[in-house]
Amino acid sequence: MNFYPVILTGGAGSRLWPVSREFYPKPLLPIFGERTLLQDTAIRLDSLEGIHRPLFVCNEEHRFLVAEQVRGLGKEPEAIMLEPEGRNTAPALTVAALYLAEQAADATMVVMAADHVIPDAALFSETVAEAGKLAEQGYLVTFGVVANKPETGYGYIQRGDAIEGSAGYQVNCFVEKPDAATAQEYLDTGSYYWNSGIFVMRADRWLEEIGKFQPEILAACRAAMAESKRDSDFVRVDKMAFLSSPADSIDYAVMEKTRQAAVVPMNAAWSDVGSWSSIWEVSERDGQGNVCKGDVLTHEASNSLFMAQNRCLAVVGLDNVIVVETSDAVLVADKSKCQDVKAIVGKLKDGDREEYRFHSRVYRPWGDYEGIDEGGRYQVKRLTVKPGAKLSLQMHHHRAEHWIVVSGTARVTRGEEVFMLSENESTYIPLGTTHRLENPGTIPLEIIEVQSGSYLGEDDIVRFEDVYNRLG
Repeated sequence: MNFYPVILTGGAGSRLWPVSREFYPKPLLPIFGERTLLQDTAIRLDSLEGIHRPLFVCNEEHRFLVAEQVRGLGKEPEAIMLEPEGRNTAPALTVAALYLAEQAADATMVVMAADHVIPDAALFSETVAEAGKLAEQGYLVTFGVVANKPETGYGYIQRGDAIEGSAGYQVNCFVEKPDAATAQEYLDTGSYYWNSGIFVMRADRWLEEIGKFQPEILAACRAAMAESKRDSDFVRVDKMAFLSSPADSIDYAVMEKTRQAAVVPMNAAWSDVGSWSSIWEVSERDGQGNVCKGDVLTHEASNSLFMAQNRCLAVVGLDNVIVVETSDAVLVADKSKCQDVKAIVGKLKDGDREEYRFHSRVYRPWGDYEGIDEGGRYQVKRLTVKPGAKLSLQMHHHRAEHWIVVSGTARVTRGEEVFMLSENESTYIPLGTTHRLENPGTIPLEIIEVQSGSYLGEDDIVRFEDVYNRLG
């Protein structure tokens, strides 16, 4: 059987602010170890027989971050499909299915979100193999996590009749997130599972069913793929065609309507890490019930999560709280109110504040930059350029720049000049001058950049050449 992991990486993970932000969201973060959630997802099925390279569907803004994290695993992606704008999971899966149906007539998709935690990869692979047998029979299979508590934060799936000769059941119904009393009723019956959002199905069967129930989605996605363009590992679907698709989820568009929905129970630890409290639940705790990450000191504190990224975090006399410190924001929340963190993100958006979108360190395909200081007409940044990388050939209408090399070697293009700078050397880029910064060396290049001018926004960049195809 030809299994293709289809990894959906959309979503900003706003309930995990301030660590997860729109331009560096939850799947790209190493929350539980050295690997990120996306990397853990990408290797989860490596032991499954018949597994192929993973296909990713992600936002245009995250494409280089996804590609770099996959390369960090020593893997090559089947493709990284780029959405010009999120249209929910049904259109994302449809363009993936159209792509894979061209690669193999019997392509079986294992559809996974990039931000789930499933510690037992072997058991997960066994469950996928069982689901694959049903997918061969034409079923659209979803995984139902065996519930161990009356959880109100998940949707549920009620199983129907057993499917003969398999580990699966017909799906009786999908239900939305219940209140506490209803969740307890579901748990007591033993016939309800948590809705994991994981699916196994043949690509051609998904296309048949989406065409039956949501023909407008299929038509828009076919048009988007017909005009798609390949750029290295990236597949750019046509923007206008894709955005003409209705926005809908896999469940609403097809799974709640089809007669071929099946559910396979998954009796394994699983979490969608949808809030800080869920991270506390699945993390190792100390004798006081605390999860401490970073430089944390506690006294008479218990049953809490404390995370410090940049400074010493000292906590005295608190119970059942979440405290998360980053370089530019601190979150303090009652653990039982963690779902409401998204309300803070909403206020940041309403106030047009950058903290919901960017971290103080902003990642680019060539490396990253971090704001150090700023005033009315100046801004200071620390730039790190990866070995062999180069920024675009560009100019600015409203600002001049001073560059000081802290470590490494820089190749600088300034107007018609091209010259090298070494450690402790500097140069000046006048306003309106075409320029480029490159790292020709084998170690990271660190630069202190001082910007001065009437406007210092990132949108004051006119690109003339760019190795990362960002001219648009």
